[in-house]
Amino acid sequence: MNIISGDNKWIGQNTIRPDGVEKVTGMARYGADGDMPGMVWGKVLRSPHAHARIKSIDTSKAEALKGVLAVMTSDDLPLLPLDVPRPMGPQDLRWICRNTIAHGTALYVGHPVAAVAATTQTVADAALALIEVDYEVLPHVVEIEDAIKPDAPVLHDWIRTKGVEPAPKVASNIASVLTEKAGDVEAGFAAADVIVERSFKTAAVHQAYIEPHACVVHYGKEGQSTVWSSSQGQFMVRFVTAEMTGMPVGDIKAVPAEIGGGFGGKTVVYLEPLAMVLSKKCNRPVKMQMSREEVFFGTGPTSGSVSHLKVGVTKDGKITAVTGDYYYQAGAFPGSPVGRAVYFPFSSYKIENALVRGFDVVSNRQKVNAYRAPGAPAGNYPLECLLDEAAEKIGMDPLQLRKVNMIGPDEATFFGAKLGTHGMLECIEAIENHPNAKIKLGPNQGRGVAVGYWGNAGGESSAQLHINEDGTALVITGHPDVGGSRASMVNIAAELLGVDYRKVRAQIGDTNAVGISAVTGGSRVTFASGMAVHEATNKVIAMLRGRAAQKWKIPVEAVTWADGEARPAGANAGEFDPLTLADLAGMPGAPIAASVSLNATGHQGAFAAHMVDVEVDPETGHVEVLRYTASQDVGRAIHPDYVEGQIQGGVVQGIGWALNEEFIYAKNGAVDNASFLDYRIPVASDLPRITPIIVEVPNEKHPYGVKGVGEVTIVPPLAAITNAVYHATGTRMTELPMSPPKVLAALSRSKA
Repeated sequence: MNIISGDNKWIGQNTIRPDGVEKVTGMARYGADGDMPGMVWGKVLRSPHAHARIKSIDTSKAEALKGVLAVMTSDDLPLLPLDVPRPMGPQDLRWICRNTIAHGTALYVGHPVAAVAATTQTVADAALALIEVDYEVLPHVVEIEDAIKPDAPVLHDWIRTKGVEPAPKVASNIASVLTEKAGDVEAGFAAADVIVERSFKTAAVHQAYIEPHACVVHYGKEGQSTVWSSSQGQFMVRFVTAEMTGMPVGDIKAVPAEIGGGFGGKTVVYLEPLAMVLSKKCNRPVKMQMSREEVFFGTGPTSGSVSHLKVGVTKDGKITAVTGDYYYQAGAFPGSPVGRAVYFPFSSYKIENALVRGFDVVSNRQKVNAYRAPGAPAGNYPLECLLDEAAEKIGMDPLQLRKVNMIGPDEATFFGAKLGTHGMLECIEAIENHPNAKIKLGPNQGRGVAVGYWGNAGGESSAQLHINEDGTALVITGHPDVGGSRASMVNIAAELLGVDYRKVRAQIGDTNAVGISAVTGGSRVTFASGMAVHEATNKVIAMLRGRAAQKWKIPVEAVTWADGEARPAGANAGEFDPLTLADLAGMPGAPIAASVSLNATGHQGAFAAHMVDVEVDPETGHVEVLRYTASQDVGRAIHPDYVEGQIQGGVVQGIGWALNEEFIYAKNGAVDNASFLDYRIPVASDLPRITPIIVEVPNEKHPYGVKGVGEVTIVPPLAAITNAVYHATGTRMTELPMSPPKVLAALSRSKA
């Protein structure tokens, strides 16, 4: 359902996806499909201990094994100094370096300690078994509550909690504290008629991408090295691999393979630097790919969290004060997305009095990685649950309470940000007025609502547009396509050129073929890359007008471009037959092409409002999702089918997070459910009909009104489903996932 439609020819149309045929026929090449002449296999030896000092590593027996061509340890990778911050987006190269291979201490079960290259996978596995590592096992800590205890085992003696005064003199597992405050919270709570306060907990969850990490790397002894891999950014792969190996960036060409899912989990590297070192040592291309178990043991999920929030409201629904403490798991190294919990949940509302803190907590788990709207879902969950509870206590409709407190486009959040034009009200009204809101519920059924916000992003993007001799066109961009960006870029170029979209092809360029482009993530690509394609297309149109002007011997200002052809601007320009794109492309002259690189600005955040109906079985604790309605302000839907798919996909992942998914750790600190047989993602039979509603409140700073789509859709489900479970049972759940045993236990406690 599209609330606001446009009158463009291709913008807003469900054109056939450019990569569809290759993917359904199996012709698309993913990371594990890479192959090179003389290629050998790389394998990683991983720590069996959650926390252990590496006293020594003896690789001699592995090196002597027939078929083994190279063995490496941390001695083969430079160690970036601790005292020089190396930020790379939300990550830091200091931590990526130490996470890729253990330097001195293994910090989680699965932490790489060595790697081998061999002629076959069987030989490589045998070689790993021959590497002798002398470990001094140390006490480990996995859960947040244990990691922050005064007597907890400390992971890093160099961590002194940042963001507190006075600066601590002793090491801690709390890497940093982020504090935002405004107004007078004591006075705010004093003015409240109702105060609600609870603690909440969410489990760490995996991105659950279908395709494990894989790469093929060839060290170019006499020339350029090549990295073929599946990632969310080939330029990120090139840069990080260069920095970690000490190679010049220009000596590496990174080639993007197709990507079988990422959701943030492929915004860093795990294998590529290791493969580069092994390739250099053996002078052969090296292929490395993770098993599913290695993905669970050796890559980063999103953070689990522990939080405590307090909200005050008046009897007419106005929020008077908010306080909140969020503790996020960072895993083995600092860098959880706790900042998004401090800011984004509170961006939806006018709040005058607030004190919110975010704690970044290290523990003996895999270093966390981004996951769709990183930090926002677990941060949004407590606030939206408390607002539901407050609405009930004052006898107000929960959506009306949100409308009462909704922030205006020119109003600042409590931390000073202004969000610009947005469609929060339109999103709320869309679910209020949907027929699903009128369905009467039966016994053990409940309806829940929640809203959510994600800030979206701009950033570095590059694009090229080439016109072929027959008038067809090629768009090249620098962002891996994880959510339909090829189709969107084709629609944009075809719209501006005024040609049938079938005459425009799309390609993702390698690092030598297109300008620098930031990773695909943050709901930024259609916004930022769309700007680059727009500018490149306008440059091409200027060339086409110039070619027509030259043929007609009139000023270029006297030539217009419309519906895929050059025309005289008016009667005064002369009487000439229009020249089509194909006509102009076939004329002698310089190639018609344009390249644009920019740092896109002007992005706006996105709002979503969700409504869900559930039924809870009081005998088993099973929660069945009956129907789900999700409205979202996308700015402008360039390709509506893809937009609807993004909304539905985020909802599915939110359902899994709310009801089933969690990393379960054994006493030794190892992941105890490292497969999709035991890590329970939703399957088709778990899912209801998900009704997406596209709301379009255009971003006036983008040529097509784009805001971004992929992230915000996963923000409301955690709270919406929790609120629905309450209205079905009368019991408020405060821990995710709400698996059947937890629901049964909560129901039993409520009856006691």
